[in-house]
Amino acid sequence: MSDPVSTQDPIPAASCVLITGGTKGLGLELVRDTLQRGAKVATFSRKLTPEIEQLQQEYDGRLFAAPVDINDQDGVKRFFKDASAVLGPIDSLVNNAAMGQDSMHLHTSPEQIARIVQTNLTAPLVLTRAFIRHAMAKTGRGRIVMITSVCAQRGYSGLVTYAATKGGLDAAMRTLAREMHGRFLVNSVAPGFFASDMSSVLGTEQLSTIARRTPSGRMVTPANIAPVVRSLLFDDTNLNGQVITIDGGSSI
Repeated sequence: MSDPVSTQDPIPAASCVLITGGTKGLGLELVRDTLQRGAKVATFSRKLTPEIEQLQQEYDGRLFAAPVDINDQDGVKRFFKDASAVLGPIDSLVNNAAMGQDSMHLHTSPEQIARIVQTNLTAPLVLTRAFIRHAMAKTGRGRIVMITSVCAQRGYSGLVTYAATKGGLDAAMRTLAREMHGRFLVNSVAPGFFASDMSSVLGTEQLSTIARRTPSGRMVTPANIAPVVRSLLFDDTNLNGQVITIDGGSSI
């Protein structure tokens, strides 16, 4: 793969985006926002929700959703085939699906460590490889956004393996940005803690403490995160290989 010339055109805005874990929480917000921008969306999670089924009705022909476990490689391959048959070539990817953790490392079983690593790091890397192969054959260029976490930058008790997987995705993102030589813009968005099924394991008191210690005085919300992801998918930012942290300033 040769280096591009300096006059290479900007990466086109996303026209068809695969968003993993898009049936609830942040993923659902990203699906809505991307559809409202005019792009087509393919999304999967282990289970579909009434919210995503409603969006399928509202955006008939522009949203393809199916129940797929990100760890099911055969299922993911079928999803790529089925989604692209309905929507056309997929040119952008948002790796959002993940599982949380709420256990001190001392008390986290080897089986649980392996499960978190598989779901949060190995599976997204395998999926990214499949996406790049698809996009290179169909469009030649595209955009990739990893949804990681401020946990990869700061230490939080009870999140050792989770933090390791998110840090691994950030490291992979930087290397992939260089490997792609400008054919794909690859970046990470690292949210701080926000209200979700994943963060609910921390408890109301711990979440309230985090909010009080945040310089902005409040935790982030999916609505704060979506515009940043939107920009990485649609704007000519020329951002590549970067981690953008959205946490109200708690990591400064």
